[in-house]
Amino acid sequence: MSVRQRKGTDKWCHDYFDGNGKRHQMLYRTKREAKAAEAKILMELKGNTHVPDIDSITVKEAGELWMEACADLERSTRDQYAGHLKHHIYPNIGKIKLNKIGVPFVYDFLAKLRKQGLSEPMVRAVRVSLGALLSNAQKQGKVIFNAVKEMGRDSKPKDGRHKKRLKVGVDIPTTDEVKRMLDNAKEGRARVFLRTAALTGMRASELRGLSWDAIDFAKGTIEVTQRADAYGKLGSPKSSSGIRTLPIGDKLIAELREWKLACTSRKLVFPSLPREVDSTLQRDNVMNHANIIKDWLHPAQISAGVTVKTSEVDDEGNPIVAPKYTGLHALRHYYASYCINAKEDHGLGLAPKLVQERLGHSSIVMTLDVYGHLFPKGDASAELAAAEAALY
Repeated sequence: MSVRQRKGTDKWCHDYFDGNGKRHQMLYRTKREAKAAEAKILMELKGNTHVPDIDSITVKEAGELWMEACADLERSTRDQYAGHLKHHIYPNIGKIKLNKIGVPFVYDFLAKLRKQGLSEPMVRAVRVSLGALLSNAQKQGKVIFNAVKEMGRDSKPKDGRHKKRLKVGVDIPTTDEVKRMLDNAKEGRARVFLRTAALTGMRASELRGLSWDAIDFAKGTIEVTQRADAYGKLGSPKSSSGIRTLPIGDKLIAELREWKLACTSRKLVFPSLPREVDSTLQRDNVMNHANIIKDWLHPAQISAGVTVKTSEVDDEGNPIVAPKYTGLHALRHYYASYCINAKEDHGLGLAPKLVQERLGHSSIVMTLDVYGHLFPKGDASAELAAAEAALY
């Protein structure tokens, strides 16, 4: 194949035969564009990754195929993917054909998202969705090359910054703060819920889906086998590692036993009350996550003085305070730190593998990435002295 100017026009073209022996002719505005495209196609043909334009589909078409393949996923997950497509992928690259998407193209796309003001976590989430879209297109024979997969895990520019470390008293409540929150929580359902969260580290979705059948009062355990999604639909944990058995203490057992006598539901431990049910979202009387934050977690902190000052002031000029910890994950962080802290520091002193199992993480890498800096460090001087003693 060679680049030439097409007779009677100002266009440049080149011909080539694809892997199936089919002839294709491509047109370009300039000779430079034609030669660059020719070199790219030659490389793709050698690597058996070339898909002719006529056989390729657009990102939008591939996105629609991907969403069809996601039909069996949880509604909240599908909605998240659909949001990535609608707000970020389609507007920017929806008309681009899949065979045009290489690694440099994806880097440029991610850089564009950052310039549009997207946070780094959202950029990563959109990148994952684009990779899943391309992976599904591969399975359906619509593209050979998945540029996102080829990029590897780290697509963020190296700028010397590291992931923020969780800090006790900033991201992780202290024991004193948690005790004050629980003491000031509303009696009954709210207090038992928050205490269970702090003493088990269960995710909000797992607590909302917790059934009485999962609690073994005799053995003092909770079997985590069910969760509730954002729409109140009950189902299994997202991964097998989420299914686990958690030990609970005698005092929490007694409080749960007492709450069971007053609870209106024989199925769920923390059901929504009739006046709280949102008929458009709720099923099985599952508590609304936002209501738990608004009605239980935040008021408990305000009453306990676990707050931070805001930039706003009241009518008398006094600073308006807000809850220090915005979400229930803070109590999960607290439980993780309690598991990690040494026994002499009033913790459990568990090994990393046990902490992973308690939290239901899919891998120990995840546990160490988030909480590794909290594990007690050995006495370096003693270790060095022991090493020297062996050699002197």
